[in-house]
Order: sequence, then C-alpha cells, then structure tokens
Amino acid sequence: MSFRDLLADTFHTLAAHKLRTALTMFGITWGVISITVMVAAGEGMRVGFERAKAQFGRDLLIVWAGRTSMQAGGTRAGRSLQWRATDHLHVERDSPSCRHVIPELTRGGISIRSSYNNASLLVSGSLPPFAEIRSIGVAEGRYPNWEDQAGARRVALVGSDAKEQLFGTRGALGETISVGDFPYTVVGVMREKEQDSNYDGSDISTTFVAFSAMLQDHPNPPPSRPAAVSQLLVTPRSLEQHEACKAEIRRALARLHEFDPRDKEAVGIWDTIDQAKAFTQITDGMRYFLGGVGVATLFIGAIGVMNVMLVAVRERTREIGVRKALGATRRSIVRQFFVETLIVVFVSGGGGLAFAYGLCGLVNLLPEIPYFAGLLPTWQTGLASVVLLSTVALLSAIYPASRAAAVDPIEALRWEAGG
Repeated sequence: MSFRDLLADTFHTLAAHKLRTALTMFGITWGVISITVMVAAGEGMRVGFERAKAQFGRDLLIVWAGRTSMQAGGTRAGRSLQWRATDHLHVERDSPSCRHVIPELTRGGISIRSSYNNASLLVSGSLPPFAEIRSIGVAEGRYPNWEDQAGARRVALVGSDAKEQLFGTRGALGETISVGDFPYTVVGVMREKEQDSNYDGSDISTTFVAFSAMLQDHPNPPPSRPAAVSQLLVTPRSLEQHEACKAEIRRALARLHEFDPRDKEAVGIWDTIDQAKAFTQITDGMRYFLGGVGVATLFIGAIGVMNVMLVAVRERTREIGVRKALGATRRSIVRQFFVETLIVVFVSGGGGLAFAYGLCGLVNLLPEIPYFAGLLPTWQTGLASVVLLSTVALLSAIYPASRAAAVDPIEALRWEAGG
C-alpha cells in the first residue's frame, strides 16, 4: 500500500468512526488547553507581583531611628535617636557590603502653589541615586542631579498626580512653583506607576527636590534637630551580601550614636528583600498549585484518551482479521493505526495549543488587573502536554493493535464486539 493510499484509508476510517475520533480529539485538546492556561495564570501572577515590587524599589532597606532598649557604655536605655544629615557618609564608609547608603528628608502637608492651582503635598529631598533606588521613572526632564545638590539649587521633579493637581493638562517643565515660602523650578515630571507599598506617601503625589535644598529650606521642626533626616535608604551590593550589609549598618550606626548593635529597638529596618522572598514563595506556591491542577486535568484527559483508544482497537479486531485474510501484513496494520493516531494527536494537540494561546491573547487585551500581568503561556508547557498526551495515545493504540494483528485471522474473524 502506497503512502497516499494509506492516508486515504486512514481518513476514511476516521470519518467512519466520528464519535470515537471526536472523543479522542476532545480529550487531547482539553488536556492541552487546561495545563497551558493554568500555568499561564500562575506565570501571570508571578510576573505581576514582580512588577509591583519593582515599582517601589529593588533590594532596598529603609532604616529608621528608634529608641534604645539596652544600656550601652554610660548611656541609659530609652534614649530617642535621630539620624544626622552626615551619618550616611560614615555608615557607607564602614559598610563594604552596601552599595548605596543615602539620606532622605521628607515633610508632609507642605503647601505647594503654581500659577494655576495649589495643593498640600509630600516633599522629599534626597541624593541623585534615590531615583534609581526607588524606581522613580522620569517622563519629562530629569531628577535633581549632583550639580543641583552641590549648589543647593531650588529645582524639583513633580509626581505625575502632583503635576495634574498643579498644572492640569498644561506643561510643567520650566515652570516655577512655590514650595512653602521658596520658589522652585520644575526640571522634571515623574512617569506614572502603580505602587503597592510606601512608607510616607504615594510617589506620584510627591515633589522631589535636592537634599541640600530640602535641608536648607524645610528642615525638621523642633523638637527634632535641624540637621536630622527622616530615614536612610540602603541597598546591598548583591543579594548574597544582604544580611552582611544589614549587620554592618547596625554596627556603624551603633558606633555613631553609642548604642548596643544588638539593640533591635534602636534601629528599625523595613527589609524589602525579605518581603520580596515572601512574595516569591507565595507566587511560586500559586504557580505550582495551578500547575498541579493542570497536570491532574491533563492525566484525566490522558486516561480518557487511553480508554477510547483501547475500546476502538478492541472493536476493530474483526476488521483486523479481514485485513489479514486479504493479505495485509502485521506491520501494515500497525502502521495504519500509528498514522491514524498521529493525525488525531497532531490535529487535536495543535488545535488545543492554538485555542489556549488565542484565549490568553484575548484575556491580555482586557484592562490590566493589579498584581496580575495577564495569562502568560510558555511553549515548554504546551510542548510537554502535547508530548505526554501523544505518547499515551500512541501506546494505547499501537500496543493493542500489535497484539490484535498477531492473532490468527480465523480467530479475529470470529470475534464480535461485546463478546
């Protein structure tokens, strides 16, 4: 039998058994769709959480001054601590595992006026690396730079929401705003972002200025020291040096402010790296759970495919006997079952993948949901599901067909369905 005749005979056989063919194809298609979509949903959650975390800042430690709870040297417990404007220089020098140590001074409720409107907003002053550390993207202009810092220039970058409050749809670059009693030139507008956490306020509603200008124009009011800062921002040189960096920060600040470095109450640290690890565990757990559900559904589909194929071959034992009586070889019979199953697998597996990817694409056209990046399918998952179901289908068809083809033609012809 030529290959063309084999294909024609195969399609004729499949058409003659429409229900069995449809059931087999449905099992394979449903298995491929289920695991592809389930894993895509888990991947979308993971990527969504990663994006949300990145909007706040990567690998960041926020260090606040607290109150001592232990005696150290001649100092009493219960002292209230305040970080000074120059502490970051000493801490950075004594903390080789830390990449950045920068101060931040924030003041809330400062009146800010433009030529068109006014608002009461948060004002933050820090050094230029702040923009990178805190993921402050710039839509227009720039963030205050080192020249602004050195000259205590009154320049500002306004958050996207702050810009809308002060200027509406008008341009803001080059405009003058009054920050408290002082005129500042707008040199940048922040890019919009979704922020899942903060420690003072939303970045998009904040006005960012040079640290030196902030310290000069808007120092902390009494009883705080005039040169006190709100917090220190620290990043380790690598994730592997994260714990070492945190320990070095405690020791350096303890030397500067004369408290016991083991005093946990003296230094408050918001460790976003540990928080990121916890988020990763949650998202990985959800991804594995959804993947497990998809695999379970896949195996249910595989069992269905196997049962349909076994019944199909058993019911065609008489047909196999007729073929052998007419001179068909065992090899040609097995080859026909192989080609039939291969066509069913490729059509249904390809259709399942196409439907799954199409569904993911349609869902991803919908408005974005916070913490969810959409359905993100991976080709590895689709390929693995097709290979598994194909293997099950082929083994379920070829093995019993090979056994049936080995039966004596007379015995095969005497066999009846249900007997």
